[in-house]
Parts: sequence; C-alpha cells; structure tokens
Amino acid sequence: MDLKEKLVSSFLAFEDGLDLDNPVHEVRSAAIKNFEEKGFPSKKEEAWKYTSLNSIQKVDFSIFPKKETALEYKDIKKYFLHEIDTYKIVFVDGVYSSYLSETTHDGVDVCLMSSAFSKPMFRQVIEVYFNKAASKDESLTSLNTAFSKEGAYIYIPKNKMPKKPIQILHLATGNEAALMLQPRNLVVAEDNAEVQIIERHQSLTDNEVFTNSVTEIFAGKDAIVDYYKVQNDASTASLVDNTYISQKDSSVVRVHTFSLGGKLIRNNLNFYQNGERIDSTLKGVTILGDKQHVDHHTLVHHAQPNCESHQDYKGIFGDSSTGVFNGKIIVDKIAQKTDAFQQNNNILLSDKATINSKPQLEIFADDVKCSHGCTIGQLDEDALFYLRSRGIPQKEAKALLMYAFANNVLESVRIPELKARINKLIADKLGVRVGFDL
Repeated sequence: MDLKEKLVSSFLAFEDGLDLDNPVHEVRSAAIKNFEEKGFPSKKEEAWKYTSLNSIQKVDFSIFPKKETALEYKDIKKYFLHEIDTYKIVFVDGVYSSYLSETTHDGVDVCLMSSAFSKPMFRQVIEVYFNKAASKDESLTSLNTAFSKEGAYIYIPKNKMPKKPIQILHLATGNEAALMLQPRNLVVAEDNAEVQIIERHQSLTDNEVFTNSVTEIFAGKDAIVDYYKVQNDASTASLVDNTYISQKDSSVVRVHTFSLGGKLIRNNLNFYQNGERIDSTLKGVTILGDKQHVDHHTLVHHAQPNCESHQDYKGIFGDSSTGVFNGKIIVDKIAQKTDAFQQNNNILLSDKATINSKPQLEIFADDVKCSHGCTIGQLDEDALFYLRSRGIPQKEAKALLMYAFANNVLESVRIPELKARINKLIADKLGVRVGFDL
C-alpha cells in the first residue's frame, strides 16, 4: 500500500472518532475525496517542476501518534523566544500541551479551534472563516483539511491588540519511526486589530518527520498582522507550509520567512487583496548547505485598485543545496494604480549548489507600477579582498558580506528580540561569531 492509499484508508478510521455535528465534518469528507482524486503533486505539474515529493512518499509514516510524550519546559526552552513575555500555543506530536502553553481570553482569543467550537459565538466565527481562503486546487491543503483535528485559533476583535506577541510551536518527539503531522492555524484579525505571531515547527529527533501545515489569516479593514516563520529544523524533517491570507481595505499584512534548516521545505504563500489601499509584504532569508532543498512559491492577487505588494527574498546556497523561487503576481483589470515590487537575489557558495528562480507577472491593468528582478552570483571578490586587507579573517569576512546581503530583510523585523535571535541563528548557520546587530 502506497502512502496515498494509506492516507485515504486511514481517514475512515479517523472519521469514526469525529463529531458528526462538527460544522467542518462535511468539509473534511469533501477534502479527502479531492486528495484521493488529485494525489500528491508531482514534477509533471509546472508549479512543482523543481521539487519532488517522491522520497517522502516512500516512507511508511505513522498517520496518528501511538502515545503521548510529556516534555519538560527545560527540554524545549531554546525553541521559544524567551527573552520577552509571550503567549504560547504548544503542540506535541499534534496534541495540544496545556502544561507548556500560555493562552488567554482577556479581550482577545488565543486558544484552540476545539475550544472555540464549544462556544456559540466563536463557533460561528470558525464556520465563517474555516477553509474559506484555502485553495481547493492544492491537494496537500485538502489532505490537511481532511486530517487536521486540532490547531491554534487566534481571534482579535475590532480595535484590539494582544498584550504580547503570540508563539505557536509544533514539536515532533520522534516516538514513531516516522510520523506525519497535519497542523492547522486560523488567525482572524477584525477591523483595526493588530497582532504579532511567531511560528516554528521543530523535530526533537533524527527520525523522519513530514509536516503538512495550513494557516489561514483574515485581516479586516485597517488591521495589521505581522507573521514570522522560523524554519530551522533537523536534517530529517520535511515541511510543506501552506499559508492563505485574505485582506480587506487598508489592512497591512507582513510575512517574514527564515528558512535555515530542514531536509525539504516547500512554502506556498498566497495573498488575496479583497479591498483598496492594501499593503502586502513578503520577505524571506534562506541559508542552505548539505543537500537541503527549499522552495518558495508566492502568489499576490491584486483584485482591487490602489494597493501595494512588496516581495524581497534573499538566498545563500552552499554544498549541494537547492533553492527554488517562483513569485507570481496577478493584477486584475480593475486593479488600477497597483504598485507591485518583487526581488529575488541569490548567492551560490559552491559549484554544486543550484537555484531556480522564476518571476511570473500577469498584468491586465494598464495604469500600474510593477517591477521584478532576479540575480544569481557569487560573493564580491573585491569586497572580500577589502575586508581581508583590514585584518578580518576570510571566514568572518565572508560572513560579514552575507550578513550585509540579508540585512534589508532582517531590518524590517518588528520584534527586537526576535531579530537578535535570527541574527544568532544565521551566525550559527554560517559558523561564525559576530559582535554586532544589524
């Protein structure tokens, strides 16, 4: 039995334990049928041309963890941003850990979708938003919809802002020889609300882990959402991260993605602008080595006039690593006065490293300002020589140049403590110690 057949047959057992009165039960049933029809994406599809999931499909994954594991805070402390106080939502092998979490209902709702379903007013919110932004064309999104049983639910009412940032941490303990996880996040920021969220998926083992994650974000009028993805997992962990964002008038959503570790990462980041004067920002830093593979697939759909989008992705690739960037911008005929910017810059540190970069612009309006650019090269030898002539060792000089290369992405991080943590992670990835902040 291959993995697809195992998943479809496992859904029947999964369904037996579901609440048939749950409003997403019918959505789940339709989703597994969609996955059964489409299957796993393959390189025959243009959108997956450079990323193969064949190696993942050959693994005999456990679909459900067989036992729960109790973790101590000291065991996972380093994965938290503990320099500042935050709300925390922690899942261990897909199961919520109340012991490691700190949630709130103080004017805002930072909790679980299961607990939200038990409250009439919040249940109504879930029914309105769940699976409304997610694409039915993505088979892995359908797979997550079918199997997602628990997830983070963040609801910020009108004119509210949580007292502190929110951290979402998904942990895999490795009790199974190979485990597949299907986490789900739903974020609703109503009109004039504001929220900062940090998300991380972390394997605590050398066993194979495949995480198929879906996040839906809804930003109301004048809402501000800052979402930070920290991807620095073990070399045996693979992640497909599907994020869908729907924005209304004058909202601002910024997503920063830091891809520094993991075996295979595929980021599907989709912005849908459903109003005017919207600002969408997509930024990322990728630093790879060994045989790591990261694929950034972005979409910004400008459906109304007078909106902006800004994409800036930087990649540093060493050893036999592979990077993919596919940035798609769609500007509808009605979306006049659109300002869309896209830039992808890459540095290859090895002759065996590979980057595939493909900008896609579909512009149907005539009064727009749209630009895109892509560069692939090596470190500037003249700049390297200059730094070494000032007494800086070669390794540190290279690191300094790479820090400068990534700086304009890092400088827009709005949580100082997170910025300092990312700086340290990048320094560790480059194998140097630095005594400055960018």
